Amino acid sequence: MIPFVVSQDAGVPGDSLSISQSLADSTAAADSLQGDSSVLSLTPRLSEAQSQLIDGQWEEILKTFYSELTSIAATFIPRLVSALFVLFLFYLLFRFSSQLLRGVLHRSKHVDAGLEGLLTKTYAVVAWIFIGIMVLAQFGINVTALLAGLSVAGIAVGFAAQDTLQNFISGITILTDRPFRIGHFVEVDQVYGQVEEITLRSTRVRTPNNEVMVMPNSLMINQKLVNHSLFGALRIEIPFGIAYKEFPQAAREVVLAIVQSDDRLHPDYTPDVVVTSMNDSSVDMKLRLHISDSKLAIPMKSEYTERIREALRDADIEIPFPHLQLFIDEAKAFQDFPALNVTSPSATTQQK
Repeated sequence: MIPFVVSQDAGVPGDSLSISQSLADSTAAADSLQGDSSVLSLTPRLSEAQSQLIDGQWEEILKTFYSELTSIAATFIPRLVSALFVLFLFYLLFRFSSQLLRGVLHRSKHVDAGLEGLLTKTYAVVAWIFIGIMVLAQFGINVTALLAGLSVAGIAVGFAAQDTLQNFISGITILTDRPFRIGHFVEVDQVYGQVEEITLRSTRVRTPNNEVMVMPNSLMINQKLVNHSLFGALRIEIPFGIAYKEFPQAAREVVLAIVQSDDRLHPDYTPDVVVTSMNDSSVDMKLRLHISDSKLAIPMKSEYTERIREALRDADIEIPFPHLQLFIDEAKAFQDFPALNVTSPSATTQQK
């Protein structure tokens, strides 16, 4: 009970103000005491342990410690068992559902390997977040407040990692728009190679030298990219040249003869040889072939370059090389120059 003072002269008007002021002060004091008692009520055992520590009552401190440990264990162990049960149950459900999802995506004709990897990884991340929330809920943690804090932190991280977020969005664009797929041969940034893996951040391309080029997805989207495998049939061109004295039709017949019965060529396209230009020293031509497997482009170019050279040589068709001929008319100033007045052996014999 909180005492307060009441003036005996009730007839004076100012006395009512004194009574009200006294009541307000008393109420504030009561609230202060109530707040202090609340604080003390929240930490009675801590205060008791502090007193025992000051007084050196070690046996009592040990008893209090074991008592508190037993109380915590009695509360925590059931929650731990419940959390482990929830974790085990949802893990089994996750394994079963992920295998089912992977099988459905693998059998689908509209989902390639890259999109399949994206969907399975996204499902795994979402599933583990859900499992983590369910496990934390078993310990009495306020999951709603935790998610709110994580969302705020996610916004801050998003602003700090704009490049990563850009690559992430570009990766989704690649896997949905599909300008290339895993296994395709592409040429990007003047590098030719086969697409090995498409992740949410980068694309890995294996070069003919067995090197792996890791390209951020944003660069794969924003710069020029040539896909050699998208349509199944790829045309390769092998350039060569013949001398001006030779006939292009004769060279064409010789070169087309070496491509007969090659099973690597696409059956829907016929090989041909065309004249592309008349250069300074040669008539430039090209052998054009269509192949079914784009990975054979480089080895077949090398192979047919050598075969064309040997075929033209066997047919006595000259393959020119860059050279310069100089004709000097009426160069009388050089008549007395010894190097220009060399008499041939036959002329010397005739003179004798």
